[in-house]
Amino acid sequence: MNSGVDMARRLRIATFNLESLDDRVQAGGDFADRLAVLAPQLTRLRADIICLQEVNAREESRHGPRQLTALDSLLEQSGYQSYHRVVSVNRAGQRFSDRHNLVILSRLPILDQSQTWHELVAPPRYDARSVGGEEVLIEWDRPLLQATVALDEGQRLHVLNLHLRAPRAAFLAGQKEHGVWSSVGSWAEGFFLATVKGAGQALEARLAVETIFDRDPAALICVCGDFNADDREAPLRTLRGDEEDTCNGHLAARTLVPVERSLPDSQRHSVIHHGRRLMLDHILVSRRLLGFFVASEAHNEALGDELVSPTLVQWPPDSYHAPLVAEFAMPHKQRPSTTSPHDRLDRSPKEGGAPP
Repeated sequence: MNSGVDMARRLRIATFNLESLDDRVQAGGDFADRLAVLAPQLTRLRADIICLQEVNAREESRHGPRQLTALDSLLEQSGYQSYHRVVSVNRAGQRFSDRHNLVILSRLPILDQSQTWHELVAPPRYDARSVGGEEVLIEWDRPLLQATVALDEGQRLHVLNLHLRAPRAAFLAGQKEHGVWSSVGSWAEGFFLATVKGAGQALEARLAVETIFDRDPAALICVCGDFNADDREAPLRTLRGDEEDTCNGHLAARTLVPVERSLPDSQRHSVIHHGRRLMLDHILVSRRLLGFFVASEAHNEALGDELVSPTLVQWPPDSYHAPLVAEFAMPHKQRPSTTSPHDRLDRSPKEGGAPP
């Protein structure tokens, strides 16, 4: 075939909250049970790029470096061990956090990486009545992790991985003991703080997206992760930036679109919460990237209820979040070769292909 003919190369992007992936004994349960359940889930993704949340790190010594031993084992079992890797670090920027690190894996080369943690939005301050009017600094629980991935023909894909605060009341000194709040007022203030954390970090993520668009109005952008919010709630609305909200059609090209909207209602959920099916995990894409969108998948067939199941199963090995996948047909100039560009799934991971 002529080397100048345009071809389409399939690109699969996934997001998955692993829910405190950890291989330490004190974490409870048997890590082998977790591997037996999670590894096939990752293999099934057949992903070129994966955004992971809640990856814990093991500390070999009190002040030494932390290692991602649980993640290493999972990637070895699922076939992603050769993928390029970007991992978030703590606020000091010195090592991985003990709990809930963000990870971006890519079969394709990573050109640049960064994390954003209050660089674009300063921590809000609040005078908490429950603690005598003491000023509380409202900081995000985790950073926003970014990677720029090299595509064919010099194109770049900007991948953002985030995990927003869950809608559970945040800590207030002396207001909660043994899981019980001292008053409704103190709980309400804690819940307000949690809401500000989620909405505030969504704002910072949107401003990070704006920075990318300012450099390249036609940028290929994908924002993935656990938003702890559905399509109608403030964090998603902030990140999408719909033209109905800005009332400016000239800004429509800067909106982000949740690709899971392509799923039928019966499949559109990533969490089951006390019988309610919720889509709390999302893949948002820029309008230009949406032009290459083919299909989305929610691997929720075996999903348990995150409130009911843990009361019935001691040390459940599952994640109570379903992985999501978005597939794209990216433009590609075929080069002279005896191998079709569609043969990627037949190659081993060491050769750059996706897991079998």
